[in-house]
Formats: sequence, C-alpha cells, structure tokens
Amino acid sequence: MSSTPPDFLVHDERDAVGVVVVEGIQAGQNLSGWIMDVDKTINLTVNHAIPLGHKFALKNISNGESVLKYGENIGHAVADIAPGDHVHVHNVKTSKW
Repeated sequence: MSSTPPDFLVHDERDAVGVVVVEGIQAGQNLSGWIMDVDKTINLTVNHAIPLGHKFALKNISNGESVLKYGENIGHAVADIAPGDHVHVHNVKTSKW
C-alpha cells in the first residue's frame, strides 16, 4: 500500500466492488484504492456520490450476474452496473432471500 491512505478497500482481487472508507466522496471524483490480498493500489473514478461504508462497482456487472465481495457471492445484480456506479439495494439483491 502507498503512504497515502486509500479512499476505498477491495478485500480480494476477484471482488466486483470496492468499499468507501472516507467521507465526502462526490460524483466524478478519482479515488485511490487498495486491493488487500495482493497489496496493490488501483484508481477509479466514481459516477455518483458514495457514502462512507457503501460499495461501488470496479467493473461492469451485468443484470443477473453474481456480485463478489470478500471473494464471496453477496448477491446478484438486478440491473446493469457500470464501473464507478453506486452498488446498493437499488441494483443488487441479496442471495439470502
């Protein structure tokens, strides 16, 4: 990880989402993130304001596709999701119910 604290974390390099770890993220902001399991820094621009603790897409996620976080399936997309889009209840449904 670089000496600058990351704006978001990715737990597993297979993950489709990153988690925002700072407040005040605005649409169009370029973020720096840390992929923890491989100690790699990445950058991505978000398309929406993303609240602290919320997720955003790191890649294209197609409607019906599984969404991975922690390297595990946390749900499936109910709409197409572009890189940088907010990922939340409006576009992902949990696989648990």
